[in-house]
Amino acid sequence: MMSDAQVPSAVPGETRPGGRTARTRERVLDAVASLLLEGGYDAVTMDAVAARSGVHRTTVYRRWRDTGGLLADSLDAAREHPWEPPDTGSLLDDLVAINRQIVAALTEEPSITRALVAASFRSPAAAHALRSFWENRYARAAVAVERAVRRGEAVEDIDARTVLIASSAPIFYELVLMRSPVPEDIAERYARVGGAVATGRS
Repeated sequence: MMSDAQVPSAVPGETRPGGRTARTRERVLDAVASLLLEGGYDAVTMDAVAARSGVHRTTVYRRWRDTGGLLADSLDAAREHPWEPPDTGSLLDDLVAINRQIVAALTEEPSITRALVAASFRSPAAAHALRSFWENRYARAAVAVERAVRRGEAVEDIDARTVLIASSAPIFYELVLMRSPVPEDIAERYARVGGAVATGRS
């Protein structure tokens, strides 16, 4: 659910402009991503981003203010991406497909998803943006559970977010926090956990 992660405007509620301003944002966020992948949080300085992007440092400081603003905008950009959950006709298969996307995002090399998660522990602004990103993703993915309720695959009063967290959160625990080797069946294993929650069998 995060494989499209890039970089939120530092100004809450700011309208996303087009034209040259949009191109400037794209160049800056591309620079943030490349620096983050190369050197982690400490590599993402305002001057380094200005130099890498070719955008004047005054513009970078004025619009993003600090490293936290740059990282937050990376996550906002990912949230803006028009992602929709898979629709396979089966809740279990939908959860497996979502989990496979997460596994792919966390195991690709280099992984911008892992880099942004790690950076969120160093920046309150990035941590806030990461929470907003996930709330947005879980809200979008809720339709998979709602479809399952209509098909009779899930109990009517089930909380969609609970199902989705039961299915996906263990993947982050294993691959990001524990840094465990990747089991071949990890997507399917935890999708079954989410499916059991959806039917009230957990």
